[in-house]
Amino acid sequence: MKPDSNAAFSCRLCPRLAEFLDEVRRVQPDYFARPVPSFGDTGSRLLIVGLAPGMHGANRTGRPFTGDFAGKLLYSTLHQFGFASCAEPLDAAGQANPELTLRNCRITNAVRCLPPQNKPEPAEVKQCNSYLAGELASLPQGAVVLSLGLVSHQAVLRALGLRAKDHVFAHGAQHALPNGMMLYDSYHCSRYNTQTRRLTEAMFHDVFGAIVHYLESSQRIRP
Repeated sequence: MKPDSNAAFSCRLCPRLAEFLDEVRRVQPDYFARPVPSFGDTGSRLLIVGLAPGMHGANRTGRPFTGDFAGKLLYSTLHQFGFASCAEPLDAAGQANPELTLRNCRITNAVRCLPPQNKPEPAEVKQCNSYLAGELASLPQGAVVLSLGLVSHQAVLRALGLRAKDHVFAHGAQHALPNGMMLYDSYHCSRYNTQTRRLTEAMFHDVFGAIVHYLESSQRIRP
């Protein structure tokens, strides 16, 4: 499946998710409430893979990690490390900030539709995997993939036809993949993980520091 094709925007292959989004649009007619497209240029050297849109974040604004707590930490980090033009994902009206652009970075999700209670079912992750496979196929040689959380990590491996037991998820882990790409792992930058200190800002920055070091030392491209 080609990334961000028209089919991706209108996909209804997961009945539970499609019906849930129908209900969200009835209750919140001003919300995006459709499969959320990726953000950033195709072919970027860094692809960040999250879990799924949040109810009042990407599901509202139509842009990944935009409008919720996780996005504040992610975009401020991207800005600090040179991957984003600014740190603030929202404009003064609370919508996706049109001034924010990404540099050599693209953001997507393992599941493109908002799941009830923010928990996609395994079959839904599997169903959406063709879109993620398309994203991965568009990456240039030597690209880096950053998985935010275990589900994202497993979805990337599935899309590449790799076995989970050969690439075990752990925060800060680095996996050299057979196709020449590097897979980095981080705990998801959710409010729960940061409030419980499972993930601190310093821990998150350490992962990005390692990614930048890899890209620079291998002379692939600077952000």
